[in-house]
Amino acid sequence: MVTTKPLELPVLSRRQLLKGASALGLSTAALGLRPVWANPWGQTHSYAQGTAIGPNVSLAIRRESLPVAGQSARPITINHSSPGPLIRLREGDDAVLSVTNLLDEDTSIHWHGMILPPAMDGVPGVSFAGIAPGETFTYRFPVRQHGTYWYHSHSGLQEQLGHAGPLIVDAQEREPFRYDREHVVLLTDWSFEEPADIFRHLKLGEGYYNFQERTVADFFRDVEKNGFADTAAQRAMWARMRMSSRDIADVTGHTYTYLINGHSPGDNWTALFKSGETLRLRVINGSAMSYFDVRIPGLKMTVVAADGQPVQPVPVDEFRIGIAETYDVLVTPQEDSAYTLFAESMDRSGHAHCTLATRLGMVAAIPERRRIADRGMEAMGGHGGMEMAGMDHSGLSGMQGMDHLSMSGMKDMDQSNMSDMKGMDHSNMSSMRGMDHSNISGMQNMASGETTGLLPVGAAQPGSRYDQPGIGLDPRERRVLVYRDLKAFAPWPDRRPPSRELELLLTGNMERYMWSFDGKKFSEVDGPIRFYKDERLRLILFNDTMMEHPIHLHGMWMELENGAGELIPRKHTLNVKPGERVSALITADAEGSWAFHCHLLYHMDAGMFRVVKVA
Repeated sequence: MVTTKPLELPVLSRRQLLKGASALGLSTAALGLRPVWANPWGQTHSYAQGTAIGPNVSLAIRRESLPVAGQSARPITINHSSPGPLIRLREGDDAVLSVTNLLDEDTSIHWHGMILPPAMDGVPGVSFAGIAPGETFTYRFPVRQHGTYWYHSHSGLQEQLGHAGPLIVDAQEREPFRYDREHVVLLTDWSFEEPADIFRHLKLGEGYYNFQERTVADFFRDVEKNGFADTAAQRAMWARMRMSSRDIADVTGHTYTYLINGHSPGDNWTALFKSGETLRLRVINGSAMSYFDVRIPGLKMTVVAADGQPVQPVPVDEFRIGIAETYDVLVTPQEDSAYTLFAESMDRSGHAHCTLATRLGMVAAIPERRRIADRGMEAMGGHGGMEMAGMDHSGLSGMQGMDHLSMSGMKDMDQSNMSDMKGMDHSNMSSMRGMDHSNISGMQNMASGETTGLLPVGAAQPGSRYDQPGIGLDPRERRVLVYRDLKAFAPWPDRRPPSRELELLLTGNMERYMWSFDGKKFSEVDGPIRFYKDERLRLILFNDTMMEHPIHLHGMWMELENGAGELIPRKHTLNVKPGERVSALITADAEGSWAFHCHLLYHMDAGMFRVVKVA
């Protein structure tokens, strides 16, 4: 793939060209304008795969040969590129997006994060039938929001084959921050294996792609840090649970090549700037299974939007972006120099990077990848773990033979010596619902199903860890974004308290690779989750597994109760850490049926999917 220098045209001249092209039925590519878009406020934009400017857009989906990371590949392409072109819409327009399926199987496009009619949401079997081979489906919906979003297939495992692209909606009015130029940064994970083969390997063994297991050297390093007794006890606990403390990601850099805008690290994709300009970087995690930690050594980033919604500015050195999340950040490079945007996979098995520079061909130093972190006792608790030093391990004798998949061995376990385990993470403890949690910090009031809690609106849930960046990130090394930092610019219109609460467990069986809500995969549930039209409710999610889960609700916003009171942020995707309990307020104003699922592609396909019906 070749990166060309973005064209810089006066706004008026460009708009005249676009208007003339539209009248003649010409594409922007025919005018040589694909790499850049000049928005109404004069900022310039570039994206490697070209731009389709709305409101009327035609897309053709096929599978064809393209080079990826210097090798021949067969991705799904959209208008001959993979990932697909940037689709640029404007708030207030009526979008008309015609999608032609040139595959030999059904396909679809879901407009992730967009609020639209259910029949336009693009989820086969929920609100429309999908797009059959050879057919064209036209999505029509009013654009009533602005910000950074993306689109992807919701058919089978097509998303893993490159069926995704960015979607930017320009605001009708000036946004509450200023910038001179913008660049889209779309993160994806590519494998030369077929997605069905990856899924089969995961079913054969959950650790199939994990080649970063602990060594004897790691053991002695831990002994030096924590002492022999504590290290031995922790290792014995993981062994009894038949689980690795390094089960951080299901699919790793062993099979994945991590890409930015379809480019591998060796391509040196470059985002241009002029010294002193403020750049807006629209960062989108469009991967199938990969969390990324993003930083630009030498530059401070200011987070100004999350999931397309503006937030009060937060200066950071690094942020973790879950699958399907988006963050907009501002940077102002003062030097005539190059900087590396470094996106490191959460399990440290690989990275993507690109260059910010004043000229093409410039490069900057690549940071050294950090060591993989171990899930310690903090992965067993709601408030940052427990102190192992000096802990009496005699009470752990009841954990011998314990099965980590259901934790059934804990039902009859003597808990009298568990007072030090208040921070314990109950991931994969689906059999503990009946257990007395009165002595486990952060677990008060937990219940599956509907509840009537008295939590003040906007307050953080007991058991949440919004002030923690997550495994492998040390806030003492650099300023890391956490969910507690996110504050809306103004209170959202619906100020009603919730009339009811609904709590769902995120559950799974890692050994059999089955994922679910409340212990039931999608094929086993009796019917949809029911919301009542226009009700205000609180959705509580408790992660009963040892994995992070990015949970996405279609059709409605989730207002994350992160302790910001009236200024809680709106999100379309919530990252829930192992053992964490989070809550969000929802206004059920979208009548119809909507998908609700984990955005880890293979988790969703394995059963972590439900339908929400608003009626």
